[in-house]
Amino acid sequence: MYRKTPLFFKKFFCFLFLVLPLTASLYAQMTIGKPTFLSYICANSGFNSFEVQFTFNAAGVTPTNQFIVELSDPVGNFSATPTVLYTSVAGAVSSSPATLAFAVPTTTAGEGYKLRIRSTSAAFTSPVSNSFAAYYKIQDTPFSINNFVGNATYCIGGSYVLTIDNPGTGTNDSPLKYPSLTYNWFKDNGSTLPPTKLASAAAGSYTVSTPGIYYVETNYGTCTSNSYSNRVTVSASSTSGTATIISSKGNPFCAAQGATILSATAGNNYQWSNENGVMAGANSQTFSATVAGKYAVKVDFGGCQANASIDLQNVKFASSINVSDVNTIAPGESLETVVTTDALNPTFAWYLNDVVIPGAIGNTYSVTSKGSYKVVITQTSGCVSSSELPFIVNLSFDPNPFPDVADIPNIVSPNNDGVNDTWVLPQEYVSGTNTEIMVISAQGEIVFQTNDYQNNWPDNQVDFKNVTPVFYYIITTQDKKVKKGSITVFK
Repeated sequence: MYRKTPLFFKKFFCFLFLVLPLTASLYAQMTIGKPTFLSYICANSGFNSFEVQFTFNAAGVTPTNQFIVELSDPVGNFSATPTVLYTSVAGAVSSSPATLAFAVPTTTAGEGYKLRIRSTSAAFTSPVSNSFAAYYKIQDTPFSINNFVGNATYCIGGSYVLTIDNPGTGTNDSPLKYPSLTYNWFKDNGSTLPPTKLASAAAGSYTVSTPGIYYVETNYGTCTSNSYSNRVTVSASSTSGTATIISSKGNPFCAAQGATILSATAGNNYQWSNENGVMAGANSQTFSATVAGKYAVKVDFGGCQANASIDLQNVKFASSINVSDVNTIAPGESLETVVTTDALNPTFAWYLNDVVIPGAIGNTYSVTSKGSYKVVITQTSGCVSSSELPFIVNLSFDPNPFPDVADIPNIVSPNNDGVNDTWVLPQEYVSGTNTEIMVISAQGEIVFQTNDYQNNWPDNQVDFKNVTPVFYYIITTQDKKVKKGSITVFK
């Protein structure tokens, strides 16, 4: 028998039909809690790994879901495209709570960053985290200002500009090589008071107008770092300032090991000079010196000036020889020479008339002939360098005063070195041939004339007012044959 269903039950079933699907949908909806994180991030090249924790409704996660860690801009805004720090593998994170590790970009720098977590299936974005400071310390080592010169002077009423060195000396890792960095300048108030922060700036310089001790740090906000400079003591002067020069490799220095950096007292302008005068273009606080010598610098402090100089010496070793500068031996005799030196691992090379003597490599040598000698001593360890000891050996008499030469020489060098000391003529013109020898100065004066030439001109008759005086000769033989020419005399 058919019964009608009461109206109440019809309405109840209709309610269940509508409510149950809605309840299931609400139960399966994805939700992500507010991410939690440490209070700050201080990353560098040696450490850049951090973790964020969050909870989520695991029932709403599909097998293809990915969680994405996003970073705001430095003031906490996500309005622009956020920075993706990490994206999980699809389906890899399925249980709550979860922890994800990430690294920050090298451009990270600010005090107000925030994080959020985003899921892809179902799509949902978490509330943002609390704000935090975050910095990637791209430069995290000490650096220099004023090339490590610890003192600077300016004139009263003026100022002095402190500058970060770029690149600076040695292995200095200048922060100016990283354009994204900014800096905090400080005045040091001593050990009992905290330093005074003077300015924050993107430029690597700061103008000082009061005396004090100053330094600069790379601006990494809340993070501490090793990116800080040396301290410079700045003074004011009412008269001319005081300037000094410091050699980076000391004085004396080893030229064989490269240049030494000469650093002047810090000022506003500089002009370097050496023994030859002002050096064009040498207008920096430092000068790279490759050779020994006298150097000077004029430092302008902005209204007052100071001069400084240094006699830069090369590292030397001591050497001596047991003979005089000029020595005389008889034909057939020998001169025993001995070199004494404190050079490290020395080598020796002996020369006669600027030609190396084969096999002469010890610190002793037996001289048996006249000539111009020298021994070159080389230090082969430590600062590699050389020095030479010259000496001259003459014969008490020349057993062959009339050697058989082929041509009339046009050069004479009367310096007692045993080579071309006198004007030596072919045998057909010398003593016993009755040949007239006449030497005439450039002014037309006869300075030498003989019919019995002994190969002895100029015999100290030359006046070296000119560096290389020139003379003219006329040779007339017994049978009236004439030879003419010029003679250049070198001292």
